[in-house]
Amino acid sequence: MKQFLFCCFLFCVIQIRAQQEISLAGTWKVRLDKADRGVAEQWFSKDEGQPVKLPGTLDDAGIGEQIKLDTNVMNREVMIRLTRKHTYIGPAWYSRQIVIPAGWNGKVIRLCLERVIWNTQVWIDGREAGTDESLSTPHVFELSKYLTPGKHLLTLRIDNRKQHDISYQDMAHAYTDGTQIIWNGVIGAIELSAGNQLGVAAVQAYPDAAQKSVGLKIKLENLTSGVQKAILQATVFQGTKRVGARKVPVTLPQGTTGKEIGLTLNSNTKLWDEFDPQLCRVAVALQTAGGKLLDRKETRFGIRTMTSDQQTLRINGRPVFLRGTLECNIFPLTGHPPMTREGWLKVFRTAKSYGLNHLRFHSWCPPEAAFEVADSIGFYLQVELPFWSKYAGKDTATNRFLEKEAKRISETYGNHPSFCLWSLGNELQGDFNWLHGLLTRLRQKDNRHLYTTTTFTFQKDHGRWPEAGDDFFITQYTKKGWVRGQGVFNDHAPDFSTDYTAAVEGAPVPLITHEIGQYSVYPNLREINKYTGVLDPLNFKAVRNDLRKKHLLQLADSFTLASGIFAAQLYKEEMERALKTNGISGYQLLDLHDFPGQGTALVGILDAFWDSKQLVRPEEHRMYSSAVVPLLRFSKAVYTNDEAFEVTAAVANFSAGALKRVLPQLIIKDRSGKILFTKEWQAADLPLGNSSRIGEARFALNSIKTAETLTIELLLKGTEYKNKWRIWVYPATVEEKAANIFFTRSFTEARRLLEEGRNVLFNPDTAALKGVSGRFAPVFWSPVHFPDQPGTMGILCNPEHPALQQFPTAFHSDWQWWELITSSKTMIIDSLPDMTPVVRVIDNFFKNRKMANVFEARVGKGKLLMTSINIADRLEERPAARQLRYSLLQYMKSAEFKPETVLTTEQLLSLKK
Repeated sequence: MKQFLFCCFLFCVIQIRAQQEISLAGTWKVRLDKADRGVAEQWFSKDEGQPVKLPGTLDDAGIGEQIKLDTNVMNREVMIRLTRKHTYIGPAWYSRQIVIPAGWNGKVIRLCLERVIWNTQVWIDGREAGTDESLSTPHVFELSKYLTPGKHLLTLRIDNRKQHDISYQDMAHAYTDGTQIIWNGVIGAIELSAGNQLGVAAVQAYPDAAQKSVGLKIKLENLTSGVQKAILQATVFQGTKRVGARKVPVTLPQGTTGKEIGLTLNSNTKLWDEFDPQLCRVAVALQTAGGKLLDRKETRFGIRTMTSDQQTLRINGRPVFLRGTLECNIFPLTGHPPMTREGWLKVFRTAKSYGLNHLRFHSWCPPEAAFEVADSIGFYLQVELPFWSKYAGKDTATNRFLEKEAKRISETYGNHPSFCLWSLGNELQGDFNWLHGLLTRLRQKDNRHLYTTTTFTFQKDHGRWPEAGDDFFITQYTKKGWVRGQGVFNDHAPDFSTDYTAAVEGAPVPLITHEIGQYSVYPNLREINKYTGVLDPLNFKAVRNDLRKKHLLQLADSFTLASGIFAAQLYKEEMERALKTNGISGYQLLDLHDFPGQGTALVGILDAFWDSKQLVRPEEHRMYSSAVVPLLRFSKAVYTNDEAFEVTAAVANFSAGALKRVLPQLIIKDRSGKILFTKEWQAADLPLGNSSRIGEARFALNSIKTAETLTIELLLKGTEYKNKWRIWVYPATVEEKAANIFFTRSFTEARRLLEEGRNVLFNPDTAALKGVSGRFAPVFWSPVHFPDQPGTMGILCNPEHPALQQFPTAFHSDWQWWELITSSKTMIIDSLPDMTPVVRVIDNFFKNRKMANVFEARVGKGKLLMTSINIADRLEERPAARQLRYSLLQYMKSAEFKPETVLTTEQLLSLKK
């Protein structure tokens, strides 16, 4: 016996079976049929065409229309996605000669094509032998009556045109050029197999973790001419140890029949979960009464039960919190998903290194290899139909396809313990009665997964509360409020005590937050050289060319780093708010890694290759994204030294069990690393869940005399678990004595003072300025996909600049900048001479304007420091603005205030509205 990939109409998994296989990998001939005349001209009887390798795609072979776009122009066509080097949409005919061995006479012969887009027709020696369609499961053909020992011509007609209207603007990730491309060919296994006429067609395992048992649903085949009797034996192993077995007699009528048997397993059989992904394998053998082996099939499963207990998601009875991200079929070298374990190991190992335990497959279903790796590593997967539509249930043919596709997915991949959550699609709209019916039928046939009607929806009267029949609910807001920061961070001052409890109160099922984050990061232009496959990063190249023309290319790396670290800080707060909320059972990031389609949505802290952008190290990310996360609640980011910093400490514990005798410790340090405060609590047991309150602490800030950044660390002594935050402390009062420094808000007065040779701190009212309204959070998703948003991508500054010496900051945006940015207007300085602003604003990469919030220059006889941040009004209520003003004035008083850039009065006035 050997292990191989066997395909049947209902079930295709790694298994062992009494059969033989012939790989058809190698050189085929291909002819393109753009005019769709091949059937009429009987191409199925001709072995003609140019050579091509299968498994593989036409893109791999460089076959199809060459795509050429001008990267010197920043337009939507170039920037919307990565660009295929070659493209072909239409039927393609593949042919080759095959030889059937003499030993296959009388065998059941099947052809398996592991993954195809979208429809396949098969001919043998010019005789039509079958058709199949699926975007998610193997195309399988029973060819016994066409294939006899000897030589034959095998012809495939593969049509990758849209067969059914499954998605809005072709954005579902099973069929799109946004990430995966609409390739033509065959990927994965491509083989013929021969089996006995009495055989085991499929085995479905239904484990019960509470009872330590498994129910088997077995499909048996009898392709002989009469009724047959046999013995069916099922044996379950965990590792090398047998943990259960049963033998029953069976009668097989002609055709296919079903048999259900149950096995009680040994009491010490281990369960499957993220911490101990123990797998079982079941071998099902069909024998004659005399013990002769007729057929044998082996499949793997895990003893696990995932349930929803009101607002709590549970694995084997224990609360679980899903720390997830999306996988949108993003594989830039091939344009299609990996079909081997090696390709998926990088995905899951990387995700796990960043503290995740969950992957959502957005509007597609991954291949067998992905499930295998997730099973072995311990990941919880959400699978979706290839469906993203505004018209669900409206078209009969599409409905029929989706119902069959759902059945195929359940039967092909349903044994995998990692397959935990089932969604009918992404942001569906349309006939919810039809969706409800489909969900109900799926659950009735297969109760191994939890189901939801849609992964969020924008449809009126839906999307704000679970649908009837949902086992879990995915949303960005409820009828009571937002559950993700995208709807909060721009409109509310930083507040680290808030969670979403009020928004989820009363929800009848566990809630998972939908696509949190989506904070755009500036393109990493060093990534361009990594695109050595079928896709060309013309979008990245266009950005590079635009920066070069504008003399900004030298800042590209800094733009990426500053915008990326800022985005990571926002992601951190997103995740922690979800972890703090009773009634939330997980989040799904969009995204841990970049999405280079749909408008070049570079929203990840990793690139599209699952490689680091050097923004956040895995161990840093795990501080707030792991099974155990220390959490703090505190009211704000900015304090004055006449206040006290007050915190409430807690721990979210979603590990394998309660934490015993934990010793929590709070440490506060200044920028130099000096410890200013410590607080230790008594040892405590921390149960599972996110309600483990440790205690409170209070630290008076009056010992801090100058502006300071403090680092707050909460750790569990003796463990790897810790977390960190920053706050900013400013003096409650500052001396503003600034002889010979003139402050004005008037363009007219600034002009006069500069002509007189004065030193001018110019802070015009934002209403008087041209520019872009200040917005704290960076561009949402993509400035190409959503071009009308005002967003920029954070600040870039030199923290060592003397103008900022009394205003401690990193080189990127952080929470202390919130009030400053939201009270600003970003100046566009394209018309000014080249300069290095004191505080630069990073424009979105679709416009790449030169922008600033603070700059300095010589104008006329005077020296100017200009800021578009409001540092004039209500300073007693705005300590960050008061401190920034103080820092700027101190710089202007010093001998270091020597602006190099020269502006004319007309150039200065060009900023006026």
